[in-house]
Amino acid sequence: MKYAIVTGGSRGIGRAICIKLAQDSNYKILINYQSNEAAALETLEEVKKAGGSGEIIKFDVSDDNEVIRVLTEWQSNNKEAIVEVIVNNAGITRDGLFMWMPKKDWNDVINISLDGFFNVTNFFIQKMLKNRYGRIINMVSVSGVKGTPGQTNYSAAKGALVGATKALAQEVAKRNITVNAVAPGFIRTDMTGKLNEEELIKFVPANRFGEAEEVADLVSFLVSGKAGYITGEVININGGVYS
Repeated sequence: MKYAIVTGGSRGIGRAICIKLAQDSNYKILINYQSNEAAALETLEEVKKAGGSGEIIKFDVSDDNEVIRVLTEWQSNNKEAIVEVIVNNAGITRDGLFMWMPKKDWNDVINISLDGFFNVTNFFIQKMLKNRYGRIINMVSVSGVKGTPGQTNYSAAKGALVGATKALAQEVAKRNITVNAVAPGFIRTDMTGKLNEEELIKFVPANRFGEAEEVADLVSFLVSGKAGYITGEVININGGVYS
C-alpha cells in the first residue's frame, strides 16, 4: 500500500492537500496532527468523502524522538506500507518585531518548520532512495522568498527551507525523487483569519486572497507522474506579490 504523509494535515492548507490527494491519486493519506484530534478526524472524513482512504497520526514534528518513535511504531504495524510522498506542511507563526521578539518565539517557529522537515523527511529518505521513487513537497511562503517585516523568524525558517529544498533535490534526483517548495502568498485559512484582508488586498495584483484548494491543486500536480522533471524549484502561488 502506497502512502502520502501530510504534516499539519488537520486544518487549512494541509487539510485541502489531504482532500485533493485523495481525489487525484491512489495514495492512502497519512494525516499528521499535533493536538487537534477532532480537526484531524474531520479531515479524515473529508478524505473518505472524496473517495480516498487514510488514517490520522499524532506527533510533534519538531520533537525528533517522538517522530522516530511514532513513525517506527507505525511502520512496524504497517509492514507493507511504502511512503512515496511527503508534504512538509506543518508550520506556525509567532509574529512580532525582531527587536522585541522572545527567543521562544524564534525557536518555536524555526523548530517546527525546519526541524520538522528534517525529522520527517530524514525518517523516510533512505527507503525512498532504495525504492528509487519519491515526491517531497516543502510548504514555504512568500515570506521565505522576499522576507516580510514582523516575520523575521518565519521568513528565516521558510528561507532556510528553500535552501534545503534546492540542495536535497540535487542529492536525490538520480533516484527519481523530486524535491520542490511551494510558496503561498495570502491564502484564506485560519492562520490568516486575523489579518485585515481589505487592507492587504491592496498589495496583491490579483486583488484577492487565494484559496487553500488552489494551493492543493499545485501540490497535487507536483506529486503526480506529470511533474517528474521538475525538481529543486520554488513555485510561487501568490497572486503576483513580488518584491
